[in-house]
Amino acid sequence: MLDEQAKTTILRTMPHALYICGVKEGDEINGFTASWVMQSSFKPPLVVNCVRNDSRSHAMIKASGVFALTFLELGQKDIAQKFFKPQRLVGSKFEDLEFYLGETGCPILSDSLGYIECNVVGSVEKGDHSVFVGEVIAAGVHREGEILSLASTGWNYGG
Repeated sequence: MLDEQAKTTILRTMPHALYICGVKEGDEINGFTASWVMQSSFKPPLVVNCVRNDSRSHAMIKASGVFALTFLELGQKDIAQKFFKPQRLVGSKFEDLEFYLGETGCPILSDSLGYIECNVVGSVEKGDHSVFVGEVIAAGVHREGEILSLASTGWNYGG
């Protein structure tokens, strides 16, 4: 029998960095704070990105087959918090932030540690999140620094 409290407690100890996942569909762009992300292969370079099934960004990734991950620096909690909010409530999350469109056409934040851009090469849709497997096709470093982690914010997502 699954001990729900033990499951929640132990799963919340898993380390997670925070990223802004930039997405696009046609001329529309959006972004969300992603934390269930990890590298999964060296050759080819692959990452997995888990995205809530009922989000607009999920639909945009499925339609376009691309996403970008901007790596946030410790101290950029305010940016991560802004991108947790649904687009329908706040409008363009990018309107007061400097960003540019990468090779995939996805938005990338200029004020960040760096980024990767991915073509989706596979997905698994189970539970309330889908796992998108992305092949890294572009990457850049803006500056050195320590990555923002979920633990450093005091927030919980998971368990």
